[in-house]
Amino acid sequence: MNKKQIVIVIAVIAVMGYLYSLPVKGLVKPKDESGHSNGVMTSKTARPVTQVSVEAISASAKATVGPALAGKIAALEDQLSKAHEGDAKLAIKKQLAQQWDDVNQPAPAGFYYLDLARKSNDFKDWLNAGNRFNDAYKFTQDTAVQPAYVANSVEAFEHARKLKPQDLDAEAGLGIAYVNGGAPSPMQGIGLLLDVVKQDPANHNANMNLGQFAMKSGQYDKAVIRFKTVIAQKPEVEPYFYLAESYKQLGMKKEAIAAYQKCKEMMPDPAFGERIDQFIKELKD
Repeated sequence: MNKKQIVIVIAVIAVMGYLYSLPVKGLVKPKDESGHSNGVMTSKTARPVTQVSVEAISASAKATVGPALAGKIAALEDQLSKAHEGDAKLAIKKQLAQQWDDVNQPAPAGFYYLDLARKSNDFKDWLNAGNRFNDAYKFTQDTAVQPAYVANSVEAFEHARKLKPQDLDAEAGLGIAYVNGGAPSPMQGIGLLLDVVKQDPANHNANMNLGQFAMKSGQYDKAVIRFKTVIAQKPEVEPYFYLAESYKQLGMKKEAIAAYQKCKEMMPDPAFGERIDQFIKELKD
């Protein structure tokens, strides 16, 4: 288990309380063509988009990665400030995007990928930017910056889809951004995600997010189906953790414990293992 996976799963555990605290009033359960339902809010008041700079986000992120790594990034930022417009500056921005990726900080990476995409209009840059902003939204509880992350992810994925209209990664990413608040109705996003799984029933990104949206609406039986689909393709800690949580909410203690045990086996990190043991103990008491 690599460091990045550990960081992701610990972050997932950290946001689970926030996931369950989301309001459920106004949720509906529209059915897809397979008879499954996916609860989402029928309407959502758009939050104002606050201007968020890469400098502010980077300063905050550097405080979390330690002085050595922060120093390397600061050195690149200094080079960027002194570079002339053109290829040299773009090359440094690519390095900064990669550096932030390497330390699992999607928000600052997203800003650099977005800037690169606006210059290059390259599909991969747009896709990278959109994915990073979707991840940044997922792992922050700062409601002041979330609208900016959503707006940026929508911009990125909409441009990506113009370049490759049939690309399912871009369609799924845009669907996630729409549900997160990037469209007047979250159903626009659910529609895109359901279209993705219609074309590719095993699609990892679409199923993972449909499962998470089902959890938010209290439809844990539907979430179980989505996460089991993901795990059938590639067993990973994150979907197993969500599966365990869904089983727990359904009162299926035996299945929840088994899924938690899988998480522990797949990520032998002492701190994570202790937390999982606490969850299992609660179920056994």
